[in-house]
Amino acid sequence: MKTEPSRGTRERTPAASDPAPKCCLWLKNEAGRRGVPVLRSFERWISAIPELREHRDWTELNILIVDSAAGRRFNREFRGRDYATNVLSFPYEPAPGEHSGLLGNIVICAPVVAREAREQHKTPRDHFAHMTIHGVLHLLGYDHENERDADRMEQLERQILTALGIADPYASTA
Repeated sequence: MKTEPSRGTRERTPAASDPAPKCCLWLKNEAGRRGVPVLRSFERWISAIPELREHRDWTELNILIVDSAAGRRFNREFRGRDYATNVLSFPYEPAPGEHSGLLGNIVICAPVVAREAREQHKTPRDHFAHMTIHGVLHLLGYDHENERDADRMEQLERQILTALGIADPYASTA
């Protein structure tokens, strides 16, 4: 995914006085402003991830916010599934001998996140936080392909979201 600066792209380089993690976040919103949290929200959510807080080196992360058509296109091209999904993660794999701080790219489909939030009786902002954290955890190697791994990933998501004052996303809403 191309992540060069363009209209709608925001980057913030932390000041020396900023707390860990040392992370450069690129956020590009191609879905329109309505309902999409601001850059500072994404920074706050990412800074709550313990593994990134303990990371000693500089980390770079790219987040692309897309509409339903682009979300569907990404999901079809990279996962072979012909529908828009909430979040896709693309871990960066450096070439042999390359030392890069790039963790990877995340694509979040704003209309899907908004729809899921309504269906699950959550605020869109809380669901954006969950999907952002979920996507970053995938970049860090977490997965949910089997029950044990899913339990481990969900528990970490709950821990991070609780620290942010966000309710358990897996709790029953019935």
